Amino acid sequence: MIRIITDSTADLGMDLLSHYRIEMIPLYVLMGEQSFLDGVNISLEDLFRSVQETGQLPKTSAASIGDFVKKFNGSEDIVYIGISSQLSATIKNATIAAETLGKENIYIVDSLNLSTGIGLLALRAAELRDEGMSARDIAETIKALVPKVRTSFIIETLDYLYKGGRCTALQNLMSSLLSIRPIIAVRPDGTLGVKAKTRGTRKKGLMELVKDFEEHLEEIDLHRVFITHTGCVADAEFLKSELMSRAKIEEILITRAGSVIASHCGPDTIGILYMVK
Repeated sequence: MIRIITDSTADLGMDLLSHYRIEMIPLYVLMGEQSFLDGVNISLEDLFRSVQETGQLPKTSAASIGDFVKKFNGSEDIVYIGISSQLSATIKNATIAAETLGKENIYIVDSLNLSTGIGLLALRAAELRDEGMSARDIAETIKALVPKVRTSFIIETLDYLYKGGRCTALQNLMSSLLSIRPIIAVRPDGTLGVKAKTRGTRKKGLMELVKDFEEHLEEIDLHRVFITHTGCVADAEFLKSELMSRAKIEEILITRAGSVIASHCGPDTIGILYMVK
């Protein structure tokens, strides 16, 4: 039995994790003096309420080396696919844990991505396992797919980026006054960057995501597409309808982002994530 493991920032949710027999290791969310396990004992509602009441963003931290040592215990082959090493120490800690255990059957894959950009890779790894592929070959196949993942989100408010020190007070103010919503994309090196800036209504911003998808339609792998959000269910259904009207997508999965991802992007963030051929 090959164990496929990812972390909570893959934003797959318990139903998908269970269905595909994927294990999850949580990252941490720190609010005041309290520590929570992402995807386990903290909700988006709790997170957003805390920020509203205190004006302070929670802190987030990687799964520890000790967490991974416990998770990697056992004799089975393991393929672990984690959040971008450019955004978290989680991959580093997983690597150290594998070295500490002295096992050669633990394969670490740096997704160079986040949210269901990781999830796309984890689901594919589970499918390859079920097709009978070896752990080593699964890891190598998934590593080859890493550059093919496309992840972009539209941010409703810059407040969280401002509170987290990722934009200035002036940028935050001007964005609010001009109704500017940035589209954030994961770069090939696993870092984040501004892909575009939309101006105007929320619907116009959502349609920019759809337009970008349509412009790249010929190269998109239509086997599976994710729509991931931080609580805007109606917008997710709207995007699903728009995408389905433009392409014969085999499966569109809608998931809610976890508290670690939401801590950095805020409420009403929504994205479209897919792989190219």
